[in-house]
Amino acid sequence: MDIKDNEFSRQFETTSDGHLVSIEYSFQERKIFLTRINIPEQFENPEFINDFLKEIMAIAEERKLKVVPTHPKIAAFFRKNPVYKNLLPPGIRI
Repeated sequence: MDIKDNEFSRQFETTSDGHLVSIEYSFQERKIFLTRINIPEQFENPEFINDFLKEIMAIAEERKLKVVPTHPKIAAFFRKNPVYKNLLPPGIRI
């Protein structure tokens, strides 16, 4: 999966079946806040979104960032994948 970090728009972007899928973020100190998922209405592939989030978690690990999920779908991802709970900052429980 090819992920582009669009720093100007503050979002991670990728394409699937000709559709642009993006996750908006913001930085504060050593934390990345994942604030919004932009998915086209006609695009329904939850497994692709799951893989996209896994790639973003790998990027956060590589950059030594803590992840704060502010979007409900991203929080649900953390609940379903407890292996990524070490990326949550202290005091955040999902």
